[in-house]
Amino acid sequence: MTATEEHLDIRRWWALGAVAAAQLMVGIDLTIVNIALPSMQRDLGMSDPARQWVITLFALGYGGFLLLGGRMSDLIGRRRALLIGLTGFALASALGGAATGPWMLLTGRGLQGVFGALLTPAVLATLAASFPLPAERGKAFGIYGAAMGSASGIGVLAGGVLTQYLDWRWSMFVNLPIAALAAAGILYAVRPAQRTSGVRVDVLGALLATGGLMAVVLGFARAESDGWGAPVTYASLGAGVVLLAAFLTVQARMRNPLLPLRVLRDPRRGGSYLAVFSLAIGIFAALFFLTFYLQTVRHYSPIRTGLSFLPFTVGLMVGVRAVSRLLAKAQVRVLICPGLLTVAAGLALLGVVRPDSSYWLHVMPVFLLVGLGAGWVLVTANSTATLGAGQDSAVAGAMVMTSQQVGASLGTALLSTVAAGHGFDVASRGAAGFLCVAAVVVYWVLSERSPDHSR
Repeated sequence: MTATEEHLDIRRWWALGAVAAAQLMVGIDLTIVNIALPSMQRDLGMSDPARQWVITLFALGYGGFLLLGGRMSDLIGRRRALLIGLTGFALASALGGAATGPWMLLTGRGLQGVFGALLTPAVLATLAASFPLPAERGKAFGIYGAAMGSASGIGVLAGGVLTQYLDWRWSMFVNLPIAALAAAGILYAVRPAQRTSGVRVDVLGALLATGGLMAVVLGFARAESDGWGAPVTYASLGAGVVLLAAFLTVQARMRNPLLPLRVLRDPRRGGSYLAVFSLAIGIFAALFFLTFYLQTVRHYSPIRTGLSFLPFTVGLMVGVRAVSRLLAKAQVRVLICPGLLTVAAGLALLGVVRPDSSYWLHVMPVFLLVGLGAGWVLVTANSTATLGAGQDSAVAGAMVMTSQQVGASLGTALLSTVAAGHGFDVASRGAAGFLCVAAVVVYWVLSERSPDHSR
């Protein structure tokens, strides 16, 4: 290896650290605000409906614009997309943190979601392009998976510490130094790449996809707060289904589609998207129920609740480390399906937790199992979805996060409804059963015809 090649090799690993930090920042924002929300509401005089929109607007912006963000990354280049996404996310965080009224905070949260949707696909495309060799790819996506998977636990802990000892505004301001460090790393380590030739923005497809995804996410969010029978719920879900069906029809006929259907037809990618969608339903249900259980039933403080999530991060790290070494050798389905079943085991155990259950004997094993399974699935799915995608790598990566966002929205809304009517034990066991069925379906989709990572 020449001195220049060795330098470039080192820069690739610096790039990995920078984009992993960027994605960690986005992931933390999915949960950090949950802990700070009561303080936000009191300080800004928000009504209960306005409080719900602090969470919903971020989900709408992020989930709705991911596919467009993926194609924009191909159009303007990965490096530029990373820097624009980071800058926009930081400015939106500053706007929300400096809010003097509800509308400033809500505007900042919506813009965080939009710029996050540009940032995430560029992160995945950068990893796919920087680490094409199977052995290195496993390690790189392992580090990325650790950052993404641990974000929920870090967000809960950071939200508790910042809100209790500083101010809720720091749950937004904390993104500024993270974004600055990530941007510096990207400027140093990520080389400008040639823009993909022939890429055009599919305006009609962008409108249909964004509108459809936003309507679906909104429908699930309103189902959680207003119920499944509320007019806004079924109107939003119905509109979302119609718009997404029209989107797929248009994509089949477009010369330069926003989402080339070849991305979905590949069994590796289709199985990965289904696995992430199913995982999101289970994992967000587990974390939602455990947060509620620890704070409402066991009356843990925000900081103690955050510390209680640490076994989840430990389990995830173990899963990431193990699967990263196997990624270049084993078939995808041999890796993904055991991960889903491990999360299912954690949910089944959660279903028998009682108010007086021991944290160390009953609750901690749930965190460990869910984290372990999540690490296995996330690393394998993210690597597989972008493997060999070429000019579609950004949009292929965007589909992973779209699957996760829609799955999380559905899981939170559906299982919250079941928990309200039948208890979280029934909801947890139902989620466990769903993941077992999903593992069988994913195993079938990821057939022997699907090439593995070692080829």
